[in-house]
Amino acid sequence: MSQLHRIEAKEIEDRYARGWHCLGLAEDYKDGKAHTLDIFGTKLVAYQGEDKQIHILDGYCPHMGADLSKGCIEGNSIRCPFHDWRWDADGKCDDIPYAKRIPRKAQIKSWPISEQNNLLFIWNDPENNLPLEEQAIPRVEACFSDDWADWEVANLTIKTNCRELIDNIADKAHFGPVHDAPNKFFSNRFEGHVAEQTMIGNSPRLSGESDLKTVATYYGPAYQITEMTGEMDGMPIHSILLNCHIPIDHDSFQLRYGVLVQKVPGLSDEQNREIAQGYIQLAQEAFFEDVAIWDTKVRVDNPILCDGDGPVYQLRKWYDQFYTDIADVKEEVKDRQYFEYIEQGSEEKLEAEPA
Repeated sequence: MSQLHRIEAKEIEDRYARGWHCLGLAEDYKDGKAHTLDIFGTKLVAYQGEDKQIHILDGYCPHMGADLSKGCIEGNSIRCPFHDWRWDADGKCDDIPYAKRIPRKAQIKSWPISEQNNLLFIWNDPENNLPLEEQAIPRVEACFSDDWADWEVANLTIKTNCRELIDNIADKAHFGPVHDAPNKFFSNRFEGHVAEQTMIGNSPRLSGESDLKTVATYYGPAYQITEMTGEMDGMPIHSILLNCHIPIDHDSFQLRYGVLVQKVPGLSDEQNREIAQGYIQLAQEAFFEDVAIWDTKVRVDNPILCDGDGPVYQLRKWYDQFYTDIADVKEEVKDRQYFEYIEQGSEEKLEAEPA
């Protein structure tokens, strides 16, 4: 009998994760224009109304199928470019210029949104439930502090399923081969809707001769914030990384990767800006090394793992909760799971205090 291991990859379910998904900087949607969002396998439209609030609606007019993002904004509503039907912020048709009555069924979906940390978020739920209060996006104080530079955010389209990105949470073994940053300490914590990765390692690019220390936390299925301390040109650098994705369809996603850098006391704004830009470039270069792998790899549902790998299967079990009806999510998902790996010979050098 053959002992060869055959890669398995079942067909991807036609469903998108329940939870908050980041659409980038909120300010980008406050320009008085209608914005096309090709996400979740469909088209949506985002715009700011006269109430100064951002609104997101289904993007196709149910009358004759026109693209509402090509229409015009009126007050808190948007008017279809095809027959002038107008849709308000709640998704109700509130005007048809040539009709005496508006059909009772003239209603499209208005999507829940949230603004936090100067970012815009949209809530997706296949069951159309309202956002879960306990999964609200936590505030990052650095986003509102003069001691930190503003977000620098890159937007990429990745031609693969978003699970490839999520696997990075538990993939401790790739840091050396891909990023030249082997880890001395690595841990994962899965608890409720939160998945945390803590790492201490070496990165000539991001920490010089010092240790690179990161705590990367996913809040829900698609939004990750990383606290990172490193070094550039002998100067300590404290940064916060934004790593978030939103599916375009099941075979591609938009990746938004951002960096905040803490200003160095005693330096001018211009000097701090140069330091921030330089470190941002280095951090993005490291992340884009992952992108190159995702662009060419294949999906594997049954990976062969060794004792040096992270808890990939446990991670995927945690992630499955966001593709499961709320009533069917098992209570055990809420329980804390913790996994820790310390490189042999590094025990006495580490001062890590796992949560």
